[in-house]
Amino acid sequence: MSPAASAVATDAATLKALPNGHRLSSSPFTVGGHRWRIDCYPNGSYQESAGHVSIFLVLDEDVAGEPSPAGHNFAVKDPWGFTHFVKRGALEQSRHLKDDSFTIRCDLVVVNGYKVRVLVPPSDLNQHLGDLLRTGKGADVVFDAGGEKFAAHRCVLAARSPVFGAELFGGSTKLLGSTSDLVRIDGMEAQVFGALLYFVYTDSLPQMKQEEEATMYQHLLVAADTYGMERLKLICEDKLCKHIDVGTVANILALAEAHRCHVLRSACLAFLGRKANLTAVMASDGFEHLNASCPSLVKELLTMHSTT
Repeated sequence: MSPAASAVATDAATLKALPNGHRLSSSPFTVGGHRWRIDCYPNGSYQESAGHVSIFLVLDEDVAGEPSPAGHNFAVKDPWGFTHFVKRGALEQSRHLKDDSFTIRCDLVVVNGYKVRVLVPPSDLNQHLGDLLRTGKGADVVFDAGGEKFAAHRCVLAARSPVFGAELFGGSTKLLGSTSDLVRIDGMEAQVFGALLYFVYTDSLPQMKQEEEATMYQHLLVAADTYGMERLKLICEDKLCKHIDVGTVANILALAEAHRCHVLRSACLAFLGRKANLTAVMASDGFEHLNASCPSLVKELLTMHSTT
C-alpha cells in the first residue's frame, strides 16, 4: 500500500491560548480503506502532560470493514501517539516554529493482512531415532540375524510393529528374558534385518546399490509382511513395480501371489500379457519356481494366451 501523508497546522497564539486537554484535528484522510486524522493537543492531552505538545494518530472510521494493523493495533476512535511529544517552550524556541506557526506531518502506511511468520525447520525425529539405533544407547534387546548382532529398543520395536510388540511384551518366553538375552532371527540375512530396523527407527529405507535393489525389496517385502509393517510392505510393492523385467517378473509374481500384493500382481500379469515377454520368461529358471509355487497362476497365464 502506498504511504499517505496529512498535516495539522497551527500558530503560536493558538498554541498558547488552548488550555490543557483541548485539541486541534487535521482534516480526515483515507489510507488502506480506512479514514484517519491527526489530533494535536498544544497544551497536553491530560493534566500530567501539561506544558507539552501531545500528538496522536486516530483511526477515525473503519470505511472498508476491519482495521488493518501497521505497527499498532487500532480500534475506531482509539488513538496512538505521544503524550509528551515535545515541551511547548522548546517548540516555541525551535527552528520548527516559522512565521509564528508550525506544521505536524504524518506519513502512514497500512499493511493489509500483515503476518508474522517464524521459519520452523522440518522434523528431525527420524534422525534422532536413527542415531539411537546407530549408537545402541539404552538398548535392551540384542538380535542375531545372519551372524550379525543388532542392539535395539523394545519400546521402539513394539510401537512400530504389532508382531514385535506381541513377542516383546505379550508373554513370549522367546524375548522376555534378561537384557543380555540374544534373540536369533532365522531365515533372514543380516543386511535385510538391518534395513528392517533402519525403517523401524527412521520410517525410511537405507541407501542401497542399484543392482541390489530388486532383490532387497523382495526380501524386505517378506520381512514387512512377517512383522505386520504395512507401510513398508506397500513401499516395497511400489518399488518392485518399477523393477519388473524378464529376469525378475517370475519371482516377483510368485512373491506378490504369496503375500497378497494385488497391485504388484496386476503389474506382473500386465507385463506377461505380452506374448514375447511370456515366451522369454518361460525359458528362465524363475518360471520353474513360479510353476512350482503357483501352478494355478501359470495355468491362468497359459490359458490367457491360448485364447488370444
